[in-house]
Amino acid sequence: MSATTTHDSSKNYINHESGILSWLTTLDHKRIGLLYMWTVLTFFAIGGFYAMLIRTELFTAGKTIVDAGTYNQFMTFHGAIMVFMVIIPGVPAFLGNFVLPLQLGAKDVAFPRVNLLSWYCLIVGAAIALCSLFYNGADTGWTFYTPYSIDTDNGTVWLVLGAFVMGFSSILTGLNFIATVHKLRAPGMTFFRMPLFVWGLYSTAVLQVLATPVLGITLLLLAAERILGIGIFDPDLGGDPVLFQHFFWFYSHPAVYIMILPAMGIVSELITAFSRKTIFGYKAIAFSSIGIAAVSFFVWGHHMFVSGQSEVAGIVFSFITMLVGVPTAIKTFNWVATMFQGSVRFDAPLLFAMGFLFLFTIGGVTGIFLAVTAMDVHFHDTYFVVAHFHYVMVGGTLMAIMGGLYYWFPKMFGRMVSDFWARITFLLIFIGFNVTFFPQFILGAMGMPRRYYDYLPAYESLNKISTIGAWTIGTGFLIALGVIIYAMKKGEKASDNPWGAKTLEWQTSSPPPHENFINDPVVTAGPYEYR
Repeated sequence: MSATTTHDSSKNYINHESGILSWLTTLDHKRIGLLYMWTVLTFFAIGGFYAMLIRTELFTAGKTIVDAGTYNQFMTFHGAIMVFMVIIPGVPAFLGNFVLPLQLGAKDVAFPRVNLLSWYCLIVGAAIALCSLFYNGADTGWTFYTPYSIDTDNGTVWLVLGAFVMGFSSILTGLNFIATVHKLRAPGMTFFRMPLFVWGLYSTAVLQVLATPVLGITLLLLAAERILGIGIFDPDLGGDPVLFQHFFWFYSHPAVYIMILPAMGIVSELITAFSRKTIFGYKAIAFSSIGIAAVSFFVWGHHMFVSGQSEVAGIVFSFITMLVGVPTAIKTFNWVATMFQGSVRFDAPLLFAMGFLFLFTIGGVTGIFLAVTAMDVHFHDTYFVVAHFHYVMVGGTLMAIMGGLYYWFPKMFGRMVSDFWARITFLLIFIGFNVTFFPQFILGAMGMPRRYYDYLPAYESLNKISTIGAWTIGTGFLIALGVIIYAMKKGEKASDNPWGAKTLEWQTSSPPPHENFINDPVVTAGPYEYR
């Protein structure tokens, strides 16, 4: 991105104070982004630990390490932690907080205090959810389906209220990003000079603001029903449990794109930077983000093909669900076209971007299978759905997060990550992921139901393969954590722009000064003017 600068000597650029209190009261978006980073990594370690316990239990038929009730709690906490505490805040709140103002040429987000409050909402909500452990845990699954979530005698209400509070974190982050994009862009930065990562975050912010309140109200109604005994979802009190599914999925399917749209923005940045080539179809990719966000509000019914909805509703939801594949395919084809005849450097961040392309494509194609009502009746609530969901969410979002973390690590910490070890982590995670989840497509086609503690002996061999793959993924992420910590302490000093990228964050020092730019940037060209 071409930019000129004018020096502003009236500003006092000072180093941050050290100490825990300075971090807990900081208003600097970069520090808040790093607070989110360590928070998300901590929750990811906990959620990943539960995943290892789940897969270890499923290594053999019958009881392996725990009983059925404990297994259900492992499954619930794994899902709730990974969705509400890792994947949803992972890209927008962590990488978005750090990178968005830099890419816009701004000194900070529009509302720094609200930004810090959003992090505290996440922490407080997680603490409330943790209280469920002291009330016999929770065993409803991360979807909290009624009527079981109303009748079960455990700490479900604490987990539900925790998710409700964490929703405020998502809403506040979305409002902040929308205001920042509209009001704090550098002079000369029109909407079509914004980096595509910003487009992804902007589309996500709209979803966060419009969809999250629906989930919040739904969870609050569920808690009120458990505490006060009023009849909203409980059929014994005149309520409708299917209504809960409508409310829940009206948010939770857009939530899939809250997770994936910023990840797609990261992939756009990585592919153009490491292809050394202007991205192909910039406007098409930008508008496809808006298109995905818009369509996502009208597809929740595909989660309910077997819930008794009308055939007409099923056909409509099936068609609209398939329609999501159009803007997604636009992105994919444009990414491939960008790499074609580019000067491609296969550094670790690009490997993760390519891993995203491979895994997310499998997740997207299998999503088309599930959009066909006749096929969904067979695959519904089987391990085919588990595999599809993980290929999209884990294979998509987490691969992009890893690529983005390695890419922007020099800007965050002023040091380089070992590319050799970063590649090793990619190989372990990528191979382990496919070994884990591809057999689950076969298990689902064979009829193995998801969320079950036990299974028929015929499914055991594929489950063993899946568990070995999960251990491989865990090894890859443990090595990645060691690589990151080592690089923070002893990594090679990074230059201001080690990748030769064109976006504005690479036009300032590594790490950036307190107000990001000592000289105010003025944008004169697009973000990817390579050749």
